[in-house]
Amino acid sequence: MQIARSADLNGLAARIRHHSLTMTNTAKSSHIGSCLSMVDLLAVLYGSILRLDPEQPDWPERDRFILSKGHAAAALYATLAERGFFPIEMLGSFYQNGSRLAGHASRTVPGVEISTGSLGHGLPIAAGMALAAKRTDEKHRIFVLLGDGECNEGAIWEAAMFARQHRLDNLVVIVDLNGIQSLGSTKEILDLAPFADKWRAFGWSVCETDGHNLRELEARLSSLPFELGRPSCLIANTVKGKGIWFMEGKLLWHYRSPQGEEFAAALAELEREA
Repeated sequence: MQIARSADLNGLAARIRHHSLTMTNTAKSSHIGSCLSMVDLLAVLYGSILRLDPEQPDWPERDRFILSKGHAAAALYATLAERGFFPIEMLGSFYQNGSRLAGHASRTVPGVEISTGSLGHGLPIAAGMALAAKRTDEKHRIFVLLGDGECNEGAIWEAAMFARQHRLDNLVVIVDLNGIQSLGSTKEILDLAPFADKWRAFGWSVCETDGHNLRELEARLSSLPFELGRPSCLIANTVKGKGIWFMEGKLLWHYRSPQGEEFAAALAELEREA
């Protein structure tokens, strides 16, 4: 079966950004900042790391990916379309009445493992999937992408304890550490520091990386598990709104979508960088 590979991770990331921007503009929907901070993570995962087969979305030996921060679904849908799970033209229906591409990640979309958006649930589900795989001696891995604000949820830490207790080294957490959540900075709302030490204290093997350095991300994620017998946590330091200068690091773009001149300026910037 197919192992995902791409010689052009930069190109893939650029296309995902372009799709995400256009989708949120057309739909007049939110969370473009949350999408842009994780684009490079998705590009590396789906362009180089995950074992998958777009022609068989339910291939039993596939790696499982869960987007726990399901409000950033536009970027996941764009990635899946680019990888061939469904036609790219379908992205134009995002967030429209009757569309399969709901505003939060939906299991009705080919390639989406579970419906998400209620924060804190992705890791508990992923831990259960990892335990089931261990007990049936299956070799696939389970990846879950968390937001840093989402890590305020107690269910995250209950699942973290569970995963270490059961030595789930087939489970990988990636944290999109962009420093901003819905109503302010994570430092202002509920400070996570020292963040890496928290995961280590819960018994995980932890690495930190630049969440926008594609080659560094690829190298880190190619060396899984980080330690046999322990679940792996990759903390990716990212920028909210990455790739569009007036969105970068700005809380405003958590809920707002670019319209009019702002959209034109954002689109022009992405096209210059492509």
